[in-house]
Amino acid sequence: MHTVTSISGLRAVSETWRSAGQRIAFVPTMGSLHAGHLQLVKRARALAERVVVSVFVNPTQFGPGEDFESYPRTPEKDVQQLAEQNVDLLFLPSVDIIYPYGVDRAVRIEIPEVSEGLCGDFRPGHFAGVATVVLRLFNLVQPHVALFGEKDYQQLAVIRRMVQDLYLPVEIEGVATVREADGLAMSSRNQYLTDEQRRQAPLLYATLREIAEQVRLQARPYPELEAQGLRQLEQAGFIPDYFSIRHADTLQVVAPGERQCVVLAAARLGKARLIDNVRVQL
Repeated sequence: MHTVTSISGLRAVSETWRSAGQRIAFVPTMGSLHAGHLQLVKRARALAERVVVSVFVNPTQFGPGEDFESYPRTPEKDVQQLAEQNVDLLFLPSVDIIYPYGVDRAVRIEIPEVSEGLCGDFRPGHFAGVATVVLRLFNLVQPHVALFGEKDYQQLAVIRRMVQDLYLPVEIEGVATVREADGLAMSSRNQYLTDEQRRQAPLLYATLREIAEQVRLQARPYPELEAQGLRQLEQAGFIPDYFSIRHADTLQVVAPGERQCVVLAAARLGKARLIDNVRVQL
């Protein structure tokens, strides 16, 4: 596995592959890798001859009071896991590489509509930070395809919209959420949970599945189902940010009968903010 930290080192390798007609798959991460990330890498290997993974904790997607400084970082373990997956190139850029004019003076990418509401209401500027760093990484790596987990459903929608609107020559592949045996979606932030909170945490997914089934059955009006989801999370000890039923592609509010829906929730449990979703097809 090549490990590079510079733009020149990255491009020297990627241009060699491109000139040989090899397809490049890219998995951008913030490190602290788990089985969910490794599933992205495995899928990338199936889609391309060469696989590039980046590890970069992006400061522009953290808001005031969020966990940028304490965000889990496990660099040695990350390198070992990626080498075991036969990743071809690991890109480890510094903040100065990604933001050469400084974070505060960086050009930022705003994605209207799809970045609004849901997590966008509770993490102002977060999706602008995500879009900004992903566009920069795309320009540096120049992949043919990039892979993202469906757990971060709104993030995936933001990136797809950016790629479409800016005519970027990158295919976006969403990969199904990888879960623990009890249903909890894998996340680097799960390690913030205490033992007791870890036992509570799967109730988020269980509640989403329950409400998703009621959506499928068209049991009751959606606002009632959303209120039920919020109430159940609160009773289970969560502090929910939202519980919402949206159009699966646009993330706009939908009326009953829409054939492609997604039920999404974000809730806090101690120091951890958990997000998850369940797709519904009528």
